[in-house]
Amino acid sequence: MSIGARRLVVGAHYGLRDWLVQRATAVVLTVYLIVLAVCVRSAWPIDYDAWAGIFGPLGMKIASLIAFVALAYHAWIGMRDIWMDYVRPTGIRMALQLGTIVWLAACLVWAVQILWRV
Repeated sequence: MSIGARRLVVGAHYGLRDWLVQRATAVVLTVYLIVLAVCVRSAWPIDYDAWAGIFGPLGMKIASLIAFVALAYHAWIGMRDIWMDYVRPTGIRMALQLGTIVWLAACLVWAVQILWRV
């Protein structure tokens, strides 16, 4: 490994990519929340029928699914970075990462079930 302009950079190289993905998922979530706020405001006053009416159309189900996937990926990147930065024992870190993946996947499956019940 040399130092200076010709230094050899080694490592996983996922820092910038994950930083960009985290910002992109944040934009997706922001746009979704604005659309959701407009839909809720236009269906005011909110009761169960109005709420079901908002999530009934296929377009809103797909937008919600995209938002849930973006949220899960956003959370995964953040939690993985926390586990990598603060948990030193490899076995514990891997167990926490696996637990995070299982939890986020279960939440995503649950969200799909809820969306398609409406």
